[in-house]
Amino acid sequence: MTTGISLVRENTASMQPPRSLWVPFPLGRPLGVPGDAAFQHRVISAALDLFNRTSGPVLEDYPEDAPAVEVENAPACPVSFQKPASTSDNWSTRLTREVNELAPWYELGLRRRQNRTLVGVSDLTPADIARQLGEWLDAGERPRDIPLLKRAIEDLKAFYLEAITAQPGEYNFEASQRQFWHETVAGAALLSFYHLFQHADDDRMKLVAAIIAPRAAVEAARESNQ
Repeated sequence: MTTGISLVRENTASMQPPRSLWVPFPLGRPLGVPGDAAFQHRVISAALDLFNRTSGPVLEDYPEDAPAVEVENAPACPVSFQKPASTSDNWSTRLTREVNELAPWYELGLRRRQNRTLVGVSDLTPADIARQLGEWLDAGERPRDIPLLKRAIEDLKAFYLEAITAQPGEYNFEASQRQFWHETVAGAALLSFYHLFQHADDDRMKLVAAIIAPRAAVEAARESNQ
């Protein structure tokens, strides 16, 4: 009898472990934000409660998002991100332009880290990823190669976060996440991919949406558009 906590719902659904609790938290934080013991205990209790299920596989969604963290010092960003709706250019052009603007900051961060980076799992350059994602969105297509899409998204998010945190200011994970999802063309593009998969007729395609954008980013975007 085993139970576990999952951060990537699609992978867990395909492996079908006996019991698993999917949590909508950032990768590397399976129990939510640091220092919140009460919240972490609720997550652990929810996972342990799955032992009460007499048959499986069980994949249950945790109903709470991780608590927001107050940010006193957000990183200062010399790059002025354009609002996604402020230009008539297509997705491919806008994404490529933004990636090119961030490239010097990414390179600076790379030198500071002595060439250590999380970018590279897709074997595509950030510019190639921007172009390919943009072409899919411009055509209104759902990519069929889901593993490639997942790796490309991981690379793109790593590229953006490493570039943002190379800029002047105090680094803060939550502030950088908000900046990515709410101020960049890339964040808007991934939210568009989320909706493309979320509205698919195939339930398996809907599962892909969970690996594209966190629920908190989707809900925040929905509230801002109301």
